[in-house]
Amino acid sequence: MKSTIDNTIAFVKEKLEGAEAGHDWFHIERVWKLAAQIAKTEDCDKEVVELSALLHDIADPKFHNGDETIAPKISRAFLEEQNVPEETILKVLFVIENISFKNRDQAPTNPPIELKIVQDADRIDAIGAIGIARTFNFGGFKNNLMYHPDMKPKLGMSKEEYKKSDGTTINHFYEKLLLLKDMMNTEKGKKMAEERHDYMLNFLDQFYKEWNVD
Repeated sequence: MKSTIDNTIAFVKEKLEGAEAGHDWFHIERVWKLAAQIAKTEDCDKEVVELSALLHDIADPKFHNGDETIAPKISRAFLEEQNVPEETILKVLFVIENISFKNRDQAPTNPPIELKIVQDADRIDAIGAIGIARTFNFGGFKNNLMYHPDMKPKLGMSKEEYKKSDGTTINHFYEKLLLLKDMMNTEKGKKMAEERHDYMLNFLDQFYKEWNVD
């Protein structure tokens, strides 16, 4: 008999078929595995961690006209079909509703450890070599410039400014990716982020050398 996790995997794979490559099943799978690794080092509800990681991008608002209500609705309907207890459903929905980088200014005080774990896992997948690949893929998806010497990063953007931003892909490193290392919640997450952060700094150094034909 298939477990709830197995059914969730199958559901997410089907739901995200054809999704943009930076937010597809393979992104979900990586976040799920990263979250599971971090969860081993924390006292947490591992089922909530796994379900939250698997469902966290089931309907990413950036692909749904910014609507943040779709993912919780889809997730609740699915979890109810799986006869998941209401207490667990509420915990999973809380993670989904609060995980996003753009919502950091509205972050809950004293967030549950399950949110901290899945948030770290999602942010780790946004940095390093994978993070670079995802960032350029999404920039191409939006037809953004890779880089423009006269276009400077916009730091400290509000949630609405961030959602509407159409800056260069390189600027996105400074507007988000390079900030994530210091936003990690867990000790395991902090350690995992360090190597990836350094990799991005080295990449940027090389990018500028090649751009300027040094």
